[in-house]
Amino acid sequence: MNKDYFFCGVGGSGMLPLAMIVQAQGNRISGSDRALDQGRTPDKFDWLRAHGVTLHPQDGSGVVSKDQVVVATGAVEDTVPDIGAARRVGATIKTRPQLLSELFNAAPTSIGVAGTSGKSTITGMVAWILDQAGRRPTVVNGAVMKNFADADHPFASALVGGPDLFVAEVDESDGSIARYDPTVAVVSNISLDHKSMEELRDLFGGFVGRATTAVLNLDNPETAALAQELEPGKAITFALGEEEADLSAHDLAPLPTGMRFDLRVRGQAPRPVVLNVPGAHNVANALAALGAVKALGVSVDQAVAALESFAGIRRRLEVVGTRNGVTVIDDFAHNPDKIAATLKTLHAFDGRLLVLFQPHGFGPLKLMKHEFIEGFAGLMREHDVLLMPEPVYYGGTTDRSVGSEDIARGVRAEGRQAEALATRADCGDRIVELAQPGDRVVVMGARDDSLSSFAAELLARL
Repeated sequence: MNKDYFFCGVGGSGMLPLAMIVQAQGNRISGSDRALDQGRTPDKFDWLRAHGVTLHPQDGSGVVSKDQVVVATGAVEDTVPDIGAARRVGATIKTRPQLLSELFNAAPTSIGVAGTSGKSTITGMVAWILDQAGRRPTVVNGAVMKNFADADHPFASALVGGPDLFVAEVDESDGSIARYDPTVAVVSNISLDHKSMEELRDLFGGFVGRATTAVLNLDNPETAALAQELEPGKAITFALGEEEADLSAHDLAPLPTGMRFDLRVRGQAPRPVVLNVPGAHNVANALAALGAVKALGVSVDQAVAALESFAGIRRRLEVVGTRNGVTVIDDFAHNPDKIAATLKTLHAFDGRLLVLFQPHGFGPLKLMKHEFIEGFAGLMREHDVLLMPEPVYYGGTTDRSVGSEDIARGVRAEGRQAEALATRADCGDRIVELAQPGDRVVVMGARDDSLSSFAAELLARL
C-alpha cells in the first residue's frame, strides 16, 4: 500500500536521495526544509517541486494526519515544529537511519560503505561499476555522483535501480551503522572524527561481523586489526604497495586530472589503471570499490573499465574554474583525514594554496582541535594561507568554547599563515585581496550547500 511520507529537511544531502528512492517505490512525498524558509539553494527546491514533491514551511503545517510517516534526521527533537505536529496528530516518526536501514536490510544483496573518509567516493565508484555491469543497483549516496547527473537529475545522489541490490553510504557518526546488516561491508579507514576510538571500534567491529564479506584497508591500523579478527576467507583486503593484500596498487603517478597506477590482484598479472580523479586517497578508494564488486562476482577487467570512466563526486576536489590565472576548487574536506588527503593531492603540483576552511560545527573543533592544528601546520607550505570563518551554527546549546581563532592561533604558532575572520564574506574579501596568478583557492567545508555557490561567486570576483 502506498504511504504518505513527510521528510523534515528534504533538501539535505542525506534526505533528498532517500526521498527519491521512497518515491520511486510508489509512495507520496512531501517535506519541509530550513534552507527553503531562508531562501537558500532555490534551484534545488524548484527541482523537487517539478519532481512531484510537495513543499511546506518548516512550521508543522505540513504534518496533518496520523497516516503520515514523518522522517527526521538522526536527532528527533520536539522543538522542531514538524516533530511536535507529528506527536500531536499521532503520525509515525522515523529517523533517516531507521528508514534507510529498513530499505537496505530488505534487499537480498547489499553493500554498505563505511569509514571515516572516502565513503561517498567509494559508493559512487561501486554504483558506476555495477551500473556498467548491468546489475541495476539501487544506490543512496551522501553526495552527487557526476556519472549519473544530467539536466533532469542535477542532484544525482540517488540511483533508482532494481529491488535486489542495494548500495548505501553508512554513517558511524550517529551510531546508526549498528542498524545495518550488509552482505558486503566496506570499511575504508577508521580515525577520530565524531566519536571516541573505543566506540568506533565497537561500531565498526559489529558492522563487519554481521557481513558475509568484509572489504578492509590494510594501510589503516584500525581496519587492519579488524581483518586479523575475521575467520579466513571472510575478508578481501586492499592496500597501496602492500604485497600481502588481495588488491594492491603500485607505482602511483599523479596526472594533471587524475592518477595512474598498476593494479595487482592476488594470483593475477598486474594491470595498468588510469583514474580521472586525483590523489593517492582516490587510488585507495578505487581498490575498496574493486573489492566490493569482486565480492559480488563482477570481473576485474569489467570493473577497471568502468573505473576509468568514473567522473567523480560533486564537491570532492571539484575544479570550479580558472580566472586570471587563479583556480578555484570546491571540496568537502572537513575532518583532519580528509583535509590531509586534499592538501597532499594539491601539493603534488606547484602553486600557492589559499585555503578557506569553514568548520561544520563547534563540537568537532573542540574534539579535534590538536588534530586540526597539526594537520594544517604539518601540510601547509610556507606561502600557503589558511582563512577560517566561525563554524556553522544553527542555534542550540552547543559548547562554543573552541572557535576558529583557536585553530588559526595554533597554526600560526607552528610557523604557518592563518587568519580567523568573523564571517565567510570577510574571508572571501581577503582571498580576492590576496589572490595572484598561479594560486589555487580551496573552499573546504561540510553541512552547508551554499559553499558551492560561494566558490562560484568567488571565481567570478577574481
